[in-house]
Amino acid sequence: MHEVSGGCHCGNIRVELQLARPPASYQPRACDCDFCRKHAAAYVSDPEGSLLVRIRQVQDAGKYVQGSAQAEMLLCRNCGVLVGALYTDDGRVYATVSARVIEGDAKFAPDQPVSPKALTAREKVQRWRDIWFRDVRMRAGD
Repeated sequence: MHEVSGGCHCGNIRVELQLARPPASYQPRACDCDFCRKHAAAYVSDPEGSLLVRIRQVQDAGKYVQGSAQAEMLLCRNCGVLVGALYTDDGRVYATVSARVIEGDAKFAPDQPVSPKALTAREKVQRWRDIWFRDVRMRAGD
């Protein structure tokens, strides 16, 4: 496994990703929806990997629902950084992380444009189940 980490600007929300392959083999997905474009977001995930999200001050972590209103965007209310997106289905959390929050020397492949808004609600959910992190743990107060 290859570990990369990062978080929002103020450090309230931190992420630790365990990737099955080297970071350079992942092509972040640059979503073309208005919200993601305004945040310059490009997402990375690995259904064979794992994700730990640590939120120090839960009251300062915001969730914003837009688009098909199925996934929640995870943002820091202190510094305004978009950290990723979460989808919960039958008690299981699926997630993706904005590659822009990854720190250190992790280098991803060039961004790949994607258009989720062209998918139906059912197709979006299936796509998230197929390509987002499935092993997601959330910790508050760390």
